[in-house]
Formats: sequence, C-alpha cells, structure tokens
Amino acid sequence: MTIALEEYRDCLAEAPPDLIETLEPIFHDAARLMSPAGLADYMEGARGLNNLGRGHDLVFAWLENMPAVVKECGEDVIRDCLTAAMKLSSMTSGEVIALLFSSLPTAAQRLGDPELLRGYLALIHSLSAKASRGLRPMLYNIDELLSKLTLSGLRRWSTFGAEAYRRDLPNLTRYFALESADSRKVLQQERRGTLFIDTHRKLNFYLRALWGRDFFLRPTAADHEGFRPYIEHQVLHLPDALDDLAGVSGVDLYRAIAAHQAAHIQYSTGAISAEQLTPAQMFFIGLVEDARVEWAAAQDFPGLSTLWGRLLQRERPQYVEHETILWLERFAALLNDPAAQTGHTALDALGAKFHAEIAQNASDNRSSWILGLELYHVFAASRDVPSLRVLNSIRIPYRDDNRMVWAFEEFDWEAHGTEYISASQRQLRKYVSVLEMAHEVDTELAGDDAQEIWVCKDEFRPYEDAGEATTSFNEMWGKEPISAPFHYHEWDYRVQLHRPDWTTVFERRATRGDPARIDEILANHRPVVHRIRQIVDMLTPAGVARLRGMEDGDEIDLNAAVDAMIAIRMGTQPDPRITMRNVLHSRDLAVTVLLDLSESTNDPAPDSDKTVLDLTREAATLVATAISGIGDPFAIHGFASDGRHDVQYYRFKNFDQHFDDEAKARLDGMRGGLSTRMGAALRHAGQELLKQPERRKLILLLTDGEPADIDERDPQHLRHDTRKAVEELASKGVATYCLSLDPEADSYVKRIFGENNYTIVDHIVRLPEQLPNLFASLTH
Repeated sequence: MTIALEEYRDCLAEAPPDLIETLEPIFHDAARLMSPAGLADYMEGARGLNNLGRGHDLVFAWLENMPAVVKECGEDVIRDCLTAAMKLSSMTSGEVIALLFSSLPTAAQRLGDPELLRGYLALIHSLSAKASRGLRPMLYNIDELLSKLTLSGLRRWSTFGAEAYRRDLPNLTRYFALESADSRKVLQQERRGTLFIDTHRKLNFYLRALWGRDFFLRPTAADHEGFRPYIEHQVLHLPDALDDLAGVSGVDLYRAIAAHQAAHIQYSTGAISAEQLTPAQMFFIGLVEDARVEWAAAQDFPGLSTLWGRLLQRERPQYVEHETILWLERFAALLNDPAAQTGHTALDALGAKFHAEIAQNASDNRSSWILGLELYHVFAASRDVPSLRVLNSIRIPYRDDNRMVWAFEEFDWEAHGTEYISASQRQLRKYVSVLEMAHEVDTELAGDDAQEIWVCKDEFRPYEDAGEATTSFNEMWGKEPISAPFHYHEWDYRVQLHRPDWTTVFERRATRGDPARIDEILANHRPVVHRIRQIVDMLTPAGVARLRGMEDGDEIDLNAAVDAMIAIRMGTQPDPRITMRNVLHSRDLAVTVLLDLSESTNDPAPDSDKTVLDLTREAATLVATAISGIGDPFAIHGFASDGRHDVQYYRFKNFDQHFDDEAKARLDGMRGGLSTRMGAALRHAGQELLKQPERRKLILLLTDGEPADIDERDPQHLRHDTRKAVEELASKGVATYCLSLDPEADSYVKRIFGENNYTIVDHIVRLPEQLPNLFASLTH
C-alpha cells in the first residue's frame, strides 16, 4: 500500500498540487476495492500511460475512472482497458483516450459483464480505424447511447454511420454526435424493448423468492441469428435485451427464461451421458428433459406453468421449413398441458404416457432419455427427422440450448493419442543384439524424426587400442529425451504488456550421479544434521491439542465446571467458559526448492576450495533432510536457459517421491551451465506447485546472480519480468522467497522480490547451515 502510494505520487509529480489532493481519496478507494495484484496492475497502467507523454489528463482519467469500472466488472478488466488504450495511442489523440476512460464507468454499469465490456473496447478500436472522426462525438454522447442500446445495437448503429458516411466527413461527425435525422432514425430502429441491465435486480429477487437461493445471472450479446440462452458453470446467461412477444412483455419473457434455467439447476441431480447418441437424438431427449424440470417446478409454483404455457401455445405462422417442427411445438405444449392435444396419434400417446409416469419419475432424468428416444423413433420410422439446423429452429423462445444437460467423455490424448497417429508418423523403438547393431545400422546420427530407433540390449563398450573400455554405444548414440514444450508469456516493461507465448520451457531428465556422495555430505555436516533434528522436533506437528476455557467446546472441562459451581455456591458470577475442544495441529504447506544452475555456479566460492554448485548441492541436501523429517511435501527442481526458446528445467525430486537413493543420485548429478531466465522458470515451478492440495505454497529460490540471458541485452527486461512473475504467483497464493548468493544483489533483489522476501548470504561457505534455519523461520 505504501509502495503503491509512492508510485502514485511519482506519476503525478509534475501535476498541480490541487489536482493531486483531489485524486488522492480516489486512490484510497481503489486500494479498498482492489486486491494487491489488482492495485499493482492499476499502478502499472498509470505508469505506462504516464510514459506515453500524452499529458497528465490521460493519467488523471485512468486513475479517476478505473475504480468504478472495477466495482462493476471486477479487476480482471484492468489489463484489458490498458491494452485497449495502448492500441489506441498510435491511432488517436490522448484526449480521445481520456474520453474513453471517462466512458468506461457508464459502459461497465450499463453492460454489466466483463465480456461485454471487452466487446465495447473492441468496438472502440474498430471505430478508430473505420471512422476516427466520429469517435470523439460518440464518446461525448455515450451515456444516451448506452441507455437506449445494447452492445449489439451500438455496434450496428455505429457500423451504419461508418459505412454510410465513409467519404462525407462533416456528416460523419454529425451522425456520431446524434445531430442528423439518419442518426436518430437508426437509433430508434436499433433500440430494444427491455434491457437486461434494467431487469437484473428484479430477476434476482424473483428467483430468490421462488427457491430461496441466489442464482448468478449474466447478460450475453444476442446479436446473431439462432442465439439461445445457456447455462455454463452454474451461471445463467441471458440475452442482453428482449422485445415483447405475442402479448408477453419483455420482463415476463425474462422471467420465463430465468425460471426455466433455474429449474434445470434446481431439479437436476446429474448430467445425462451423451455417449453413442446422435445430435438429433440428443435434441429429442432434451425436449423431454425440459418438460420434466418444468413439471417439477410447476408442482412447487403452479403459476410458472401458466407463464410458460402462454409462450408454448401462442399463435405461430403455419409455414415452417419442415413439418416436424410444427408437430414438436405442439408436443411441447402437450407436455405442459395435458388438455392440449396435437392431433397426432403417436404423439398424443407419448404425451399421455409422460403425464401418467411423471409423478414417480420427476427427479429421474433417465425417464427423459427413454421417452426422448421413443419420440425420436416416432419420426425416424417415417424418415421425418430433419437436420439439426432445422431442429434448432424450433420456436420456443424461453428455453436454453441444454448444454448443461449433457455429459461428454473427454478424450485422453496421453493415453490413447497414439492410436490416431498415422502409421507413417509413428516411431518404433526396437531392442536388438550387438551383432545386429554392428552389421545393420546404416547411420548412428539419425534425427528425432526417424521412423525406427534401434537400441542395443547390452551395454556393449568398444575397446580402444590400449584395451580400456570406453563409453557404450547406447551412451554415444542415444539422445536425451525432453518433454513437450511449455509456453509462457513474458512481461515487457517498455510497453507495459505481456509478450504472449514468448518463452519455451523444456523439462529434461536429470543426470544420475552417485548417491553415496550425498550420504557423504550428511556425514561431513554432522553438527548441522544435529541442528536439523532440533528443527524437526520444533516444527513437527504436535498432533491433537486440548483447548480449554471455551464457551462452545465439544466436551465439559471438569476442573472449570467445578470452579463454576463453587462460584455459584459463593453467590458470585461463574465463568461460562467451562468446555474444551480437541484440535488437530497439522502443517498445511507444500514447498518447491528451485535451484539456479547457470554457468556462474561453476565458479569457485570465495574463501573455499568448493564451487558455488557444490555448496548449492550441500544446502539442497540438508534442507531436503529437514523437510523430509518434518513431513511437508516438497520438490527440488533446477533450471538454466539458452535463450528464450530453450529454458531447461530439471526435476531432482518430485512431490510424490521420497528423498531416497534415486533422488540423491539425481541431486549428485546436477551440473551448472548456460544462463538464468528466472521468470519463465518461476512460472513453470508455480504451475506445478498450484496442483498440490496444501493451502500454503512456497517457492524457495536459490540463485547466485540476477536474471540474465544470451538473447536479451537490456538488463532491466528480465528483472521486470521476474518481478511480474513473482506478483502473478502471489496473486494465486504462491509465496516466493529468494536466497541470493550475489554480494551485489542489494541493487536489484528488493525490487524484484519485495521488502521481506529475500536474504543475501554474505558468506557463501555458510550456505549449507543457513538454508535449513531459513526454511524453519519461513514456515514456523
């Protein structure tokens, strides 16, 4: 908060003092509304806009208006708004961008959804290219426009003006300023009857009054033909505007849609498997499933049946593309009202069966599956099943697209993907004898795209002239396997934007060494190991602890109860805290120890005959011993980089592995080399750590220098990216602590990791004994 306030004042250093005093309360409101990550994005945006050199009014507009936008649409839109402004900076003036920021609170309030606000920003960007002269007058009138139009209507209104007056600039300006007759006429034409934003609160109260619970409602741009409401992740997505229909007002139509979607959530216990069903069969089953949930809702609230019946039985034009649609519309009305016959013998019989069995099948969607297939076969028998496009044109305006009804089995590419790779692209590994290898191999330098790889079953070692065995053929010819690429973005502080998929991380198999050397390290550091045992005893969970002196505990504390009775007998006020509770003390922490394995770790440590890598290995061994004794899940990983396209990542010990001889062998085999692209390695380590179920998550980074790489000449670039990676992880609940071995780290480490999130080791030779103590202090 203090750092952000200092940055805030730096952005306004050259502004008039009275304006700073006016805007400072707005900053405090922003700090109250936003999380630390959101506040950091807010200040990053102010700094980036200040660096554009377009004047302080632009920065003032950003600082003044973004808190109101965040209040309406959440802080995830901060970066989208900044990105839109940066794009506009090369196409229009700073004054227009300031007007855009001034319009965002109104847009956020009227649109009411982050996705629609992003659509609004995209519309502004499109207009800046098509009709830049009209952008300024349109933003001056945005309050009136958004009070009458949806985002889709605003898009059509603005597109008409941009196309009609492309070469008539004076009339283009008058059109977007709402001064021409054409502008008012198109505005009236695009104006819709009932806007979602005006009905949102009413719908919330309506659904809460029916079912006594809250439902999440969001508007969606219904600007394409065939749009249908839908449910996704338990959120009801409704059209952003509706017109009156067949005597039913837009408000009642909203109620019918929302009540139908809520009935799906309220009366469905599970999804229906879509396995081995055609899309047409799924449509027929969905039609019956809609009727089932509506019947269940109507039993609790009979008025809903009347509301839906008005829309099901409304008069329709007789012409349809396929006659089956007419029969299905009548059948849907029959399922709602038993008295509404269709005139089709088979359909009337199915309707009677539905009403006869629905009372006992009201909570079982398998009945919808059975009856839906029977309905399908009624039309399939006479070959009257139309295409899915025709089926989806059924005229029942309040029903959703039923995506919530179905469960689809996800395809496991890792388990079965090779079955779908063509034979010419598969790679065969064949184990052969020494003679076959010697006589049949054409070239030992085949690439990774070879169709057949031969591997010698025996570790055959050719002999030199001196008679000494050399490296085996498998070791000479084999290529080290690497993982599939992991792509991560990278922060560019110069433009205040992320470079998408800029870095590539490859996981490589760690080289095996001798686990006996790790045991030798433990033997040589016996005093430190003894201190580690004390740390383990201090940090090991105490198990069940008894909390006394509670008012609402689980059992009576006899001593406290006796004292209370004595107080009552003596005529004094007794202590009501006479119960106790048994509480399980346990640690809830997952740790990743991330080691910098750059080339500089091969340098000798000051005042020591060991290299920095040797001391790093010793420290990792001792801290692994400490964490293993405590019982916390932990991983030991390492990284180095050879440019942004090859960030190499090594796993010496994973969370699900014990610190056994296998892990010790990999730890002994680690080598130093290449550079230090720290941000990408932190993001990759964080992705793995976030998969762990523990509540607290910590990355303990051990490095001997600042972020650097061979393809980046600006020393500030990777520093800013690493800082951004640390902030991103912190926003997801992952803490990062840096243990730096660089005596010159004071100039940069604080700005990267924060005030209290780093330690600089002045005497590197003491690293092995300091790291376990540091871990204890961080996790106590």
